[in-house]
Amino acid sequence: MAVQIALEELERALPQGRIERGEEIRRAHAHDYWAFEAIHDVGGNPTTPPPAVVFPESTDEVAKILTIANEQRCPVVPFGLGSGVCGGVRPGGEALVVDLSRMARVLEVNDQAATARLQAGLNGAACERLLNERGYTLGHFPQSIAVSSVGGWVATRASGQLSTRYGNIEDLLLALEVVLPGGRVLRTFPAPRAATGPDLRQIFLGSEGTLGIVTEITVKLSPKPEHQDGFAVRLPTWEDGIEVTRELLRAGWRPAILRLYDGVEAQRNFSAWFPDQAPLLLVMSEGTNEMQGALELEIAAARAACLRRGGTDLGREPLDKWLGHRNHVPSWADLLGNGLVVDTIEVAATWDRVGPLHARVTEAIGAVPGVLVASGHTSHAYTTGVNIYFTFVGQATEEAEQERIYTGAWAAAMEATMACGATIAHHHGIGRVRRDYLPRELGEVGIDVLRAVKRAVDPNGIMNPGVLL
Repeated sequence: MAVQIALEELERALPQGRIERGEEIRRAHAHDYWAFEAIHDVGGNPTTPPPAVVFPESTDEVAKILTIANEQRCPVVPFGLGSGVCGGVRPGGEALVVDLSRMARVLEVNDQAATARLQAGLNGAACERLLNERGYTLGHFPQSIAVSSVGGWVATRASGQLSTRYGNIEDLLLALEVVLPGGRVLRTFPAPRAATGPDLRQIFLGSEGTLGIVTEITVKLSPKPEHQDGFAVRLPTWEDGIEVTRELLRAGWRPAILRLYDGVEAQRNFSAWFPDQAPLLLVMSEGTNEMQGALELEIAAARAACLRRGGTDLGREPLDKWLGHRNHVPSWADLLGNGLVVDTIEVAATWDRVGPLHARVTEAIGAVPGVLVASGHTSHAYTTGVNIYFTFVGQATEEAEQERIYTGAWAAAMEATMACGATIAHHHGIGRVRRDYLPRELGEVGIDVLRAVKRAVDPNGIMNPGVLL
């Protein structure tokens, strides 16, 4: 078997202690945080774990791993911190998992250029804390920040909760280092902008480990915020909240948070202020003390836009509640143990298409037998459109029924999203859960281009097989 031969060679090529074969470690790397896998784990039918996990500590070691794996035609699955939710990690019994968690240093902070070089296995929360100590923020705050890696953010084209101000990962990424199958190392140039042909960074952004292993990134930094202000507002309709968001961005304002909850989610998450169902908009601006005047104008403009739409100002309390609890969510095991099938699905559309998106997707998911409720909120807004983050809750205790509800809800959401002319993924990536829908969005020619890139970069097909394509 290719994986066993590769492991024997890696034992000779790598320093002692890099390869782990323990049962607990292998089980922990059998899949990512995909809810579909949790259904099978809780049901007693877990995915087969990999035969071993390799923990490189340098780019050179990653290159040795991919050189040997490519020679032996051994599949390789990159692993950041395992927080992906789309099935991007599922090695089975015939692939090596390469865990980057030992490559977790801030290599350089350049104060003059306001940039940082980071190893790809660096934990997101640790990264932000270290940058804060130097007076900076990356401004990238996914809900998974405490359990995700900076390299994983690049691999999945991640977004953070304050993206409206700071941008998404593609806006923050200046350069990257990636090890290709066969061991060659590509390093892109960290320029503020370049016109040197197609942007090679974009080939690996969102590639989900199918083209190589990202080992280092260079990112741009912002000053650590010193001033922060915001409010929450109750709005008459979901459409009012959408229009407020669109108008503010079109006018040039960039609040760090413009987060709109539909009535179902507002009541569920902010029950103290919502005895009945009505949409809730959270608004927050932040920046340096020198920006305080501009930030006050931004908040005033947002409040005025909400009031023009009949909004009721609720003050800061709901915003502070969200800030304090935004990353606290029950585990899949806890939810499934209580007979609840839950997941989130994030999509996006331009403003001219976003109107029916919320209604059609929630209606489609809600029609799946066993689904109790489907709801949505926006979390990332642009001058051209907005994402909607849908949540569904179903009820079942048997594994087969839980799987039916889960796959049915996802299929309904994808079909309704495509019918509205929206994109099927905003920031969690494709993995396996969206893979079969990708050709319908990209088209035959688009898929052919991706396959051609895959053949050129990974001719032996060893990198994360079964994902994306």
